[in-house]
Amino acid sequence: MISELCNKVFLKAIYDYHLYDDINFNYENPYEAGSFENLLYTKCWIDTAQWHMEDEIRNPAIDPVVALKWKRRIDKSNQERTDLVEDIDSYFLDKYKNVKPGNNARINTESPAWAIDRLSILALKIYHMHEESIRPNVNEADLEQRKNKLGVLLQQQTDLSLAINELLADIQKGEKYMKVYRQMKMYNDPNLNPVLYNNKK
Repeated sequence: MISELCNKVFLKAIYDYHLYDDINFNYENPYEAGSFENLLYTKCWIDTAQWHMEDEIRNPAIDPVVALKWKRRIDKSNQERTDLVEDIDSYFLDKYKNVKPGNNARINTESPAWAIDRLSILALKIYHMHEESIRPNVNEADLEQRKNKLGVLLQQQTDLSLAINELLADIQKGEKYMKVYRQMKMYNDPNLNPVLYNNKK
């Protein structure tokens, strides 16, 4: 099942990142270039590094100049993340290109890759909530509350994994079909963001 593979690769990417715990670390993708697993690993590594960028920018004592540098880096990371999601959807479009949707086939509210994107973020939430649930020098009541939140996240992972598998099964059977709308993030495009094109030299 696809979601089980996704969860496995995401967990590996998260644990690999935390071996170094360095946003700037130049990682090596362990999966074959061009493979589905390679896409998943890169996607989750970007998510993991960005998770820690978001931590940095929330430091109440951060210098505004430093905060702006982080904000721009997060914007760049978000664009890379979006590009990876679209690459994953391209993989599915190719995989199911010969499936003819039935007359009553329905479209889903989101594409498979955007659901997988949520699964990647969920894997990060689970990892970090688990870390917080075993953090030393925290009172028992707070630890219990975190363990309860972890339980909810794990249930959410189970439910989302099942939903992704069902969606892909429906697409394969022609009961649902997928469309991919490129995100076209205007604020990153120097030809579409008026602040950028009005400041061109």
